[in-house]
Amino acid sequence: MVGKHKVQKNISVVEPFLAPLDEYVGFLEKVWSSKILTHNGPMVRALEIEIQKELGLDRFVAVSNGTTALQIAIKALNLSGEIITPGFSWIATASAIKWEGCSPVFCDIHPETLNIDVEQIESCINKNTVAIMPVHVFGNPCDVESIEEIAAKHKLKVIYDAAHAFGTTVSGKSVLTYGDISATSLHATKMLNTGEGGGCVSTDQNIQSRLEKIRFFGFDDSKNIAVDGLNGKMNELSAALGLANIKYISKILSDRQKKYKLYRELLGENTAFTMQKIDEVSTNFSYFPLIFETKDVSEKIFWRFPDQKYFEISRQKYSIYNTFQTKII
Repeated sequence: MVGKHKVQKNISVVEPFLAPLDEYVGFLEKVWSSKILTHNGPMVRALEIEIQKELGLDRFVAVSNGTTALQIAIKALNLSGEIITPGFSWIATASAIKWEGCSPVFCDIHPETLNIDVEQIESCINKNTVAIMPVHVFGNPCDVESIEEIAAKHKLKVIYDAAHAFGTTVSGKSVLTYGDISATSLHATKMLNTGEGGGCVSTDQNIQSRLEKIRFFGFDDSKNIAVDGLNGKMNELSAALGLANIKYISKILSDRQKKYKLYRELLGENTAFTMQKIDEVSTNFSYFPLIFETKDVSEKIFWRFPDQKYFEISRQKYSIYNTFQTKII
């Protein structure tokens, strides 16, 4: 309250973080000086190293976006057949599977965590199943241990759609270290952003090598075509933004957690909705989803915010909306 006037302030949950412009310009000056704009340039290599340090990874393979990361992961594992994936995700999860000539088989999700229901995965497995592609929904980590056991039992590959999961941990280490490959996003709204971007992580050196080749048309170090590839390279301008932003990643993660807790406090014991069950030690607090009993109810609540929907459940009675911002009076 200022004098007799109320002060309104928008508190955005997923507004893109941007480092000070002069810091980004400093990286751009290096790009202008090198005259290298793409083809695994020095900015991309430097960003990969910084991400590896930040998350404790052996290797981070930067690519053009999170969808491409999923496609490259499928290619790197030579998958052909059915891939089990949750029925609740952004369209890129299923479309990447289809684009690579595989068939998505939708498994239901747990109504509280919103992640794939591990109790239902085995009922989706048949002779055509080649992999499981779980999603760490809204940065909330899946039950990775149970998924690992199921995959080992049935000799299946695991690719995690970890688009939301930069900064998410399991047992104190990055969730990106789980599965045969984890594919993440560095899109504008993600915890670390490069405007558009993504990356793949594997602990297997042979898979790492295939990921590197596939993202650059399939070329090996001698510029021979070694595998079927595509153009999935990250450019230097995007990598420069990532380098400017990653300096602030601890602040970004802390800020998102504070906003999440502020929303919880302001909403109080509201019975109009429930919230995603999260592990507050592991999650990165990427988003703030609300669960309504029906779509009609959620539409009535959010008619004032037509641009704030993210994705919703259509297979169950629930409707999920992500509240991007609200006005605090």
